[in-house]
Amino acid sequence: QVQLVESGGGLVQAGGSLRLSCAVSGLTFSTYAMAWFRQAPGKEREFVAALRQNVVSTYYADSVKGRFTISRDNAKSTVYLQMNSLKPEDTADYYCAAALWANERLRARDCRYWGQGTQVTVSS
Repeated sequence: QVQLVESGGGLVQAGGSLRLSCAVSGLTFSTYAMAWFRQAPGKEREFVAALRQNVVSTYYADSVKGRFTISRDNAKSTVYLQMNSLKPEDTADYYCAAALWANERLRARDCRYWGQGTQVTVSS
C-alpha cells in the first residue's frame, strides 16, 4: 500500500519559515519524481515545486522561486519543502505527490500518488 504522509505545517507570521516533510512508503521512492502542490480555499490545486528522480533537476512555480526549495533524501524516502520569506498568499493546504516525470508544466492530474495534505497558515 502506497502512503505519502506530510508533516511540518502550521501557523507562522509573514516573513517566517517552515519546512514540510513527506515520508513515502510502499513504492520504490528513487524511481519517482516528487512534487508539492497547494490548494487555497475556493481555488484549484496548483503546482508549487518538483524534483526529478536524479535529485538535481528542480522546478518551481514563479510565485515561489527564490523562496522555496524542494529536496529529497532517497535513503529516507522523504521529500522536503523548505519555505522561507512566507507571505499571507502562501496560505493553503500543501500536498506532496509522486509522479513518473516532472518539469515546470507538471499538473495535478499527471501525479500518480498523493498525500493527505498539511495546512500552512501565514498571518500578516
